[in-house]
Amino acid sequence: MAGTVVAGLVLAALAFTGAAVRMRELLHDLASLVLPSGLEEGAAVVLMTVAVVAILQVAEFPFSWYQGFALEHRYGLSTQSGAHWLADQVKAACLALTIAVIAASVIFASLRRWPDWWWMISAGAFAAALVGLARIAPVLLLPIFYKFRPLDRPPLVDRLMALAARARTDVVGVFEWVLSGHTRKANAALAGLGHTRRILLSDTLLADYTDDEIEVVLAHELAHHVHRDLWRGIAVQTLVLVGGFYAADVVLRAAVVRLGLRGMADPAALPLLMLVGGTWSFLALPLVNALSRAQERAADRYALEATRNPEAFVSAMKRLSQQNLAEERPSALARWLFYSHPPIRERIEAARAFTQT
Repeated sequence: MAGTVVAGLVLAALAFTGAAVRMRELLHDLASLVLPSGLEEGAAVVLMTVAVVAILQVAEFPFSWYQGFALEHRYGLSTQSGAHWLADQVKAACLALTIAVIAASVIFASLRRWPDWWWMISAGAFAAALVGLARIAPVLLLPIFYKFRPLDRPPLVDRLMALAARARTDVVGVFEWVLSGHTRKANAALAGLGHTRRILLSDTLLADYTDDEIEVVLAHELAHHVHRDLWRGIAVQTLVLVGGFYAADVVLRAAVVRLGLRGMADPAALPLLMLVGGTWSFLALPLVNALSRAQERAADRYALEATRNPEAFVSAMKRLSQQNLAEERPSALARWLFYSHPPIRERIEAARAFTQT
């Protein structure tokens, strides 16, 4: 929460004190010195994006360090050295910057060409990007941070591939996800779309969990594809994007003169657009999380029905809760704001109720 507030204050300061306008003037003049005429506007957008993202990264670094390194080490979860953690942060920052530059370029190109409909066009482009990122994540993005190798446990591989076949879900294989170099937490996923879809099992999960427990965890992940939850999630995110971009359009039109912008496509509007978009996303978070929790409950139910092994489900949830230090009974406010999954205690109680049916 503190990190979110600080990021919002930084963006508000850039937008409302005139700092963004002065930054744009400086960066535009710099681009004019080194680039041919006509390229200054595009370059100013790129340079403005780099500057704003860099400022945010610096402002949020103490919170990232406290949450991602200090607390993880305090409770014995992280296995990373400080240098390894910092290297991951640099990778993540470079990836975020690349995506931000592309996103900002799309937004400001839309503002220049279609000022009346830029918000709808940008939302559509971002929705398409969500699909693209889901497809390339396991083959291009995740390997930036983690190592993967084909799982060398034939009986378990055959069992999980058979489970996927029963769920009518095509996967390219089962892979061991080397997570132990980062954390002691356990995890599993069914990542990718189409020809990139694969089963990922962390080495921390494979080391301590029975095949029955791994199967029921994977059945839960398969349920999301059976129920088309990924596409539902993209649909929900698209609606959030449309609403956020429309709100940004309304605010931007009202603020052009007041903030001294040269027009709606002024790169100096970037901090304002990010502030409005971030605020809208935060306000939508409780609803998005509530929908996600409903999908997770349905996935748990599917896993229980597919495996008919509630004992393995309960033992897996208990192990995950202890290993990942999950809070079994979070406060209602924390659950409402931050929980995309039902609390562990609720999931265990639902499995026990399933046993009695």
